[in-house]
Amino acid sequence: MATGDITEQSAQAGAELDAELSGPERFPLTFGLNTFGDRNGDADGKPVSHAQTIRNVMEEGVLAEQAGIDFFGIGEHHTDYFPMPAGDVVLAAIAGRSDRIHLGSSVTVLSSDDPVRVFQRYSTLNAISGGRAEVILGRGSSIESFPLFGYDLSDYEELFEEKATLFAELLKGGPVTWQGNTRAPLYQQDVVPHTESGPFPVWIGVGGNPQSVIRAARLGFRLALAIIGGDPARFAAFSQLYRRALEKFGRPPLPVAVHSPGHVAPTDEQAMEEFWPRWRDLISLVAPERGFAIPTDDSFAWEAGPQGALYVGSPETVAQKIATNLRALQATRFDLKYGMPGLTHKALMTNIELYGQEVIPRVRELLAAPASAR
Repeated sequence: MATGDITEQSAQAGAELDAELSGPERFPLTFGLNTFGDRNGDADGKPVSHAQTIRNVMEEGVLAEQAGIDFFGIGEHHTDYFPMPAGDVVLAAIAGRSDRIHLGSSVTVLSSDDPVRVFQRYSTLNAISGGRAEVILGRGSSIESFPLFGYDLSDYEELFEEKATLFAELLKGGPVTWQGNTRAPLYQQDVVPHTESGPFPVWIGVGGNPQSVIRAARLGFRLALAIIGGDPARFAAFSQLYRRALEKFGRPPLPVAVHSPGHVAPTDEQAMEEFWPRWRDLISLVAPERGFAIPTDDSFAWEAGPQGALYVGSPETVAQKIATNLRALQATRFDLKYGMPGLTHKALMTNIELYGQEVIPRVRELLAAPASAR
């Protein structure tokens, strides 16, 4: 797509969001934090234990509610630098120490899990939290779970299609009858625990596949755009495709979320200094598996700049970028993937406080302002 096309498309998307925000069917603006359980460093830069990192995540989730954040999510990973294979257990601990904040996965790799067990874990979390559970389902852009649980990557697409379809059936409630190729069939099977107030929110995480956008609409799942590189404006076409697909499948309107990495500190300089070396080291580590380019000073500066996908800077810098991209993508939820292996727990707690107390109120202010005043 040409640059001019992207700019025109973004302007159109922004105008449509402005109209939507003033209309009767507006979705509320919500703001979340996501973590992969990034292994913390101590004050001297040495890695802390996996157990201490997990305990720190629990404290961070509790602070997120105190800071006024709407959602706290934990993404499934199985590595030394992301030691978070059972995020639902940590979320249950946070639920016991919170009252308001929504809690969920971001993401659960459904392809290498069992849909029945995922449903049971999160319906249990929903009961513990008093109806605050959510799930973001993904195909698995990080694939370490496939060999760990004995799945073949050649079945990547079939696994997710069948399991997502079964998960949609489970959400309907009542006995389930289902048959596929990737697990044993179900016949009039009652799956417990039942939810008290209907299905909990379910999102499909999409990183760039139009078929995944259409699948989310077909199954009636919400759309979470996972944007980790490049100009976020190019995803505006996905938001529009999603809305057209919902109409085609006879589904009611559903919200769109944006999930992107970042780090908030008191100043732009401090945020860059804290985040950049950890980002460089992590991307360099996973680049051979994921096909990423090794980041440079220049490429990082572009990604952290106005047109890139990283939200790194002071509260004002990050707020301006979030507001711009929520408009461009017709999204009403933003989730900041905070943290990076090696960052200290103290830096992450500061990030959470600034995001909740300064960034989110500023984004709301920017989006509420008339277009002429922006």
